[in-house]
Amino acid sequence: MSLFLLAFLILYGGMHLYFFLKVKAAFSFGAFSGSFLAIFLLAMVFTPILVRVLERVGVETSARILAYAGYSWMGFLFLYFCASLITDIYHGVFHCARFLSERDFTPFFLSKRVALALPFVFGTAATLYGYFEAMDIKSERLVIVTSKIPESAGRLTIVQISDMHLGLIVRKERLSKIIDKVKAASPDILVSTGDLLDGEINGMPGMAELLNDIKPRYGKYAVTGNHEVYAGFSNSLSFTGKAGFKVLRGQNVVAGGLLNIAGVDDPLVSRISHETPVSEKTLLKELPHEKFTLFLKHRPVIEQESLGLFDLQLSGHVHKGQIFPFNLLTYLFYPVRTGYSLLPLNSALYVNRGTGVWGPPIRFLAHPEITVIELRHSKSEK
Repeated sequence: MSLFLLAFLILYGGMHLYFFLKVKAAFSFGAFSGSFLAIFLLAMVFTPILVRVLERVGVETSARILAYAGYSWMGFLFLYFCASLITDIYHGVFHCARFLSERDFTPFFLSKRVALALPFVFGTAATLYGYFEAMDIKSERLVIVTSKIPESAGRLTIVQISDMHLGLIVRKERLSKIIDKVKAASPDILVSTGDLLDGEINGMPGMAELLNDIKPRYGKYAVTGNHEVYAGFSNSLSFTGKAGFKVLRGQNVVAGGLLNIAGVDDPLVSRISHETPVSEKTLLKELPHEKFTLFLKHRPVIEQESLGLFDLQLSGHVHKGQIFPFNLLTYLFYPVRTGYSLLPLNSALYVNRGTGVWGPPIRFLAHPEITVIELRHSKSEK
């Protein structure tokens, strides 16, 4: 058993045990009723694993049904758990106050049923809202004025998609909405910053063709994310190519003769292939620096040696946590904010919130987005 799987089972199983104990404390049910709840919760713990097994052996319909049920429950349980912790902290404060002051704070305590019901209602409402938020794709606009694009070009429109996670949850219906948003922006260039796919791709006929219908005049470029590895790396590259993207794997291009675009693989790729990854500094130093340099990198990690060698790094990966307050945990590993950030040496970073969803088919306080970046020549502002 992998370390990741073991950690997942311990943490996710622990959340289910917490829920079980809260329900038991509120209703004091017997062994018979408790057994039914325990069996349901145990099944939910292992459902994400079963979904991947069914997907891998090609039982797609059952995998999709279980994915919606199991991952929706996962989203609800996380929201319930966070809200319930707040009630625990609330009670903890009054327990401490009673211990320190020897006063009676009993009237301030919630009954066990109320302490269960309030987080349950919040979790249910937030999950239902989160389903609709996940379908509400926002177009975020960023305007950059620069002298590094030709004056004759005037302005260039680049659209970034990231973390679409095409698979059991994100299918043609969502993909069609995303494509409509992209086409409405009339991009000169389309870029994908990783995790285009989520799982096995055998059950996704026509999806690459839908993406291939977008034909910007200066091309489409992509980099790999960690989920391209999980989905099967060679198949992922094939799908991305059929979708019309040129995959930049430690490579660079001069798109339309107007701007540099460089891209690197996700670090997980080199771990499974045992290949030495291309040095970012070496890759970026090769480029003509009088042109604007767009750097595509799945994870929002900045290498200090690369600063000053690119103008704008586009990344994704963190989804803004996808479900608040999970963003507080992602910030521990990737301490950058979503959106636009200025960096030293005239470089900048933009972190996309993700265009699709991973796991739970919901988002909470983290709308999905496509990013519309407009590069304007400085004289066009006058």
